[in-house]
Amino acid sequence: MIASRVRFAGLAAFLLVGATACGAAPTTAAPSAGASGGAAAGVDARTATSAADFGGLDKLVEAAKKEGKLHVIALPPDWANYGKIIETFKAKYGIEIESETPDAASADEINAVKTRKGQDRAPDVLDLGQSFAISGAAEGLFAPYKVQTWDKIPENQKEASGLWFNDYGGYISIGCDAKKIAKCPETYADLLKPEYKGKVALNGNPTKSGSAFAGVYAAALANGGSFDDIQPGLDFFKKLKEAGNFNPVETTPATIEKGETQISIDWDYNNAAYAPKMAEKGIDWKTVIPTDGKYFQLYAQAINKDAPHPAAARLWQEFLYSPEGQNLYLGGFARPVLLPAMKADGTVDAAAEANLPPVEGEPTFPTEEQVNKAKEVLAGGWGAAVSG
Repeated sequence: MIASRVRFAGLAAFLLVGATACGAAPTTAAPSAGASGGAAAGVDARTATSAADFGGLDKLVEAAKKEGKLHVIALPPDWANYGKIIETFKAKYGIEIESETPDAASADEINAVKTRKGQDRAPDVLDLGQSFAISGAAEGLFAPYKVQTWDKIPENQKEASGLWFNDYGGYISIGCDAKKIAKCPETYADLLKPEYKGKVALNGNPTKSGSAFAGVYAAALANGGSFDDIQPGLDFFKKLKEAGNFNPVETTPATIEKGETQISIDWDYNNAAYAPKMAEKGIDWKTVIPTDGKYFQLYAQAINKDAPHPAAARLWQEFLYSPEGQNLYLGGFARPVLLPAMKADGTVDAAAEANLPPVEGEPTFPTEEQVNKAKEVLAGGWGAAVSG
């Protein structure tokens, strides 16, 4: 079953304005209680900033295998293909992965880092919405690390010292059960048509869910708003509610299967991933990126500064940012940050890329300040827009 990850996805980074989404360095302070520490002799994995600090990738692999374990959090198996990513890493390196609370929010990840410091059950690595990556770095929670493909990550997709770096992203899209809907909507404007009465749902509440927040932001862009002005997005959903088209049921695979959410606004990699799962159940699930409200967002990786398995944490990052790891994201319909570089050097999985929902143009991004303002507007106005 496809998980519905409701962590608030942060949605911004002041370093990303106008960017397109699409090196490595060496190792850890004395292990905390319960930590394995397993770096090569004389190497402190917790302070390594690249694979070179271990003496190369092979030595990093040795150190990680000595630790034998990696603790991850907030990674639903059907979100961006994380189920297959985890299984491939385990098979490749023989390292056990403990995956805790797949549907946790970014805020939960940060809280786990803080409250479990010094414990073996602390998360080693984090997959975060960008505002949480930025704030966590500012709080000194992360260890700087540069993967071997560091130089291929665009400058505006990473923190300069390696405290966080973007991994994958997607566009807001409209998913539709084409067997129940005679003509699937292709734009936000379409969603107001009377034939979609009671049909249009979101994946979550936009005051808590990153995908739903982005859905409202995209609606703003489609209706005369901007990164500085999300209010038209609220106005759109109020109008959708008044027209009787808004469906307050939050989208999950189960609600799609039951026909409770026949149209859903969500990330394209979620909607696209539903299709093969739903096809097995006789549902023809279609995905389109609305031309009038194109909104793209990236997530970011970070390493816990006090990771109980510091070498395994660094090897995990090397794996994610290798062509193999990036193509696994692509296989889950997510757009990996190294996609432009892989297309240039011929390492991209062309078949997986061809399966991405088509979109024209290059994405742009709001600043952190713009997103924080948008959050405030939503917090104060969402309930009134869709209540009643």
